[in-house]
Amino acid sequence: MTNKRMEVATKTDQPLFIPFITAGDPSADATIDIALTLEEAGASILELGIPYSDPLADGPTIQAASKRALQGGMSLEKALQLVPEMRKRGLTIPVIIFTYFNPLLQYGEERFVNEASELGIDGLLVPDLPYEESEQLDQMCEQNGLSLISLVAPTSQQRMVKIAERAKGFLYCVSSLGVTGVRNELDPRVYEFLKTVREASSIPTAVGFGISSAEQVKIMQEHADGVVVGSALVNVIGEQKEALNNEKTRPEALGIIKKFVSSLISS
Repeated sequence: MTNKRMEVATKTDQPLFIPFITAGDPSADATIDIALTLEEAGASILELGIPYSDPLADGPTIQAASKRALQGGMSLEKALQLVPEMRKRGLTIPVIIFTYFNPLLQYGEERFVNEASELGIDGLLVPDLPYEESEQLDQMCEQNGLSLISLVAPTSQQRMVKIAERAKGFLYCVSSLGVTGVRNELDPRVYEFLKTVREASSIPTAVGFGISSAEQVKIMQEHADGVVVGSALVNVIGEQKEALNNEKTRPEALGIIKKFVSSLISS
């Protein structure tokens, strides 16, 4: 079963812009408003991260966002319920849930997939689930019209073709080894890596981990079909957390977020 929203979003001549935010950072209500603002700013797909106490792939910025969200009472179940509220408010772009395997396992894989499909969620990304162990979850997702997003890293050379063959939605290319975070410079070896991935993949490729400036976005768009921006955006949200938590000052803070994202996209 294909996901129509994902199919429409990825079959475009425009570069994909995929922002990452943490559900519940700085609050549930603010998360909904931020999602709508990101679509207004030109986001193609939204990555909604589930706050987790042991985020292996995340650097200090997203770890801090997870901590804020967890302190506010956010959970996987509550995060899923944000999506139908976003849809009611007019969100039309696909929503990908980014979560680690342990929370997913505790919640129940089958329960998650069934509920996600019913709640208007379009895909799932589990960064610590190896390709070799993902087939069962991939089949569950496919049966329910969800895209299980595959990750491919510079260390995946020998498995790259297999990962690309099974990939759904878009293929997430990790630009560098290590955790997420803002980087002033990207490893020059990434360009050859992205060229190899593109040749192996029949679906769009999106590059993430460290993409944080308009210049980097522009460069990466020449080597991939899209970019994922996480830590740089989460930084802005963190700077505006007090304003976002106040209904009177939230519109101004959302304007700052929109301006930041627009500056990346219009590069």
